[in-house]
Amino acid sequence: MINWANFISQLFNGLVLGALLALISSGLTIIYGTLGVLNLAHGAMFMLGGYAGWVAFTYTGSFVVAVIAGSLFVALVGIVMERLIIRHFYNRPHEDQLLVTFGLGIVFVELVRFGFGSLSKSVPPPAPLVGITDLGFMVYPTYRLALLGIISVALLALYLLLYRTRLGMIVRAGIEDSVMVDSLGINVYKIFMVVFGIGAMAAGFAGIVNAPVVSIAPDVGEAILVQTFVVVVIGGVGSFPGAVLGGLIAGELISLTSMVNPAYSYVMLFVVMTLVLVFRPRGLLGAVGRE
Repeated sequence: MINWANFISQLFNGLVLGALLALISSGLTIIYGTLGVLNLAHGAMFMLGGYAGWVAFTYTGSFVVAVIAGSLFVALVGIVMERLIIRHFYNRPHEDQLLVTFGLGIVFVELVRFGFGSLSKSVPPPAPLVGITDLGFMVYPTYRLALLGIISVALLALYLLLYRTRLGMIVRAGIEDSVMVDSLGINVYKIFMVVFGIGAMAAGFAGIVNAPVVSIAPDVGEAILVQTFVVVVIGGVGSFPGAVLGGLIAGELISLTSMVNPAYSYVMLFVVMTLVLVFRPRGLLGAVGRE
């Protein structure tokens, strides 16, 4: 039954989900916008972050250590992956990029399944964030509220990195014209390595901070990957603000539609994506450099 309290609760759920999708999508859109690589292993990065954080939490009992360990581990995996494999596919057709990253994603999933089994793992939230919070007009899980704040801070940090630092300036210039950046004497391959690591780290960070909300399993990244690509299409490839806007739109669409009929939540998401592609092929805030 739909009522006012349920509607507000679903709005908050959509906001939290949208912020999470925005964070994951920002990493994906930065990678594609700068490197031109369609990374189908991005969902696996989300999953690896959750498992790396779970291992760290198991040994230390500290949620903060788990978040740091999960993020740094996935950043390292992303850097190694870029150095050893991805750099050889920059000038290859997109079909090759799709195949190699899809294959890497499968390898990561099966390695985790082999090492940890198929049963889901859970990471409890920090003790101060357990329970519910009375907001006056409704009660809401405390950790979900905290998660919204955590992801907002992470998105702000990414924004400052992209728009207030020299690295960010080079990345944004690379999105517009990577040949020009190379001609200015900047080692674009080092920048590519850093960008891929940052993009992977964003997914890994999202994977561990979301672990107290949704249990970790080897295939947890599959659905996230599909949603993330839809977000990037809606917001615009290569656009960080577009990833944020697309994530919020997608989160609210999924959440509010599921309140009416959960079976149609993803249908509505793809309907909106199709409409955006028809009327604005670059996405709502798409960069001109990538079409």
